[in-house]
Amino acid sequence: MQKILLVVAFVAGLLIAFVDSRPTWDDTAITIAALLVSGGIIGLLVKRRPWLYALALGLWLPLWEGIASRNLSILIVLVFPFLGVYAGWIFAQVVRRSQRSE
Repeated sequence: MQKILLVVAFVAGLLIAFVDSRPTWDDTAITIAALLVSGGIIGLLVKRRPWLYALALGLWLPLWEGIASRNLSILIVLVFPFLGVYAGWIFAQVVRRSQRSE
C-alpha cells in the first residue's frame, strides 16, 4: 500500500507541476491549495516517513520551474506539500492513538 501511495504522490506532483507550467495558467492560490489538499490526503494514509511522500509530491514544481527560470527561490514552494503531508500524518497519528487507548 505504501509503495502505491508513493507512486500516487509522484504522479499527483507531476500533474500539478504540468498544470502550473501551462502558459495560460496563472493562479498560484489553486496550485498551493492542490499541494496542501493532496498532501493532506496522502498524509492521512502514510504510516512512516512522511517527508518522503512530501518530496515525491512537491519536488516536481520546483524542478520544472527552477530549470526553466534558473531561479532557486521557487524551492519555497516545498513548504506547502510538507505542511499538507505532515498535517494529515499528525492527524492520523492522533486518531490511531486515541483508538488504541479506548
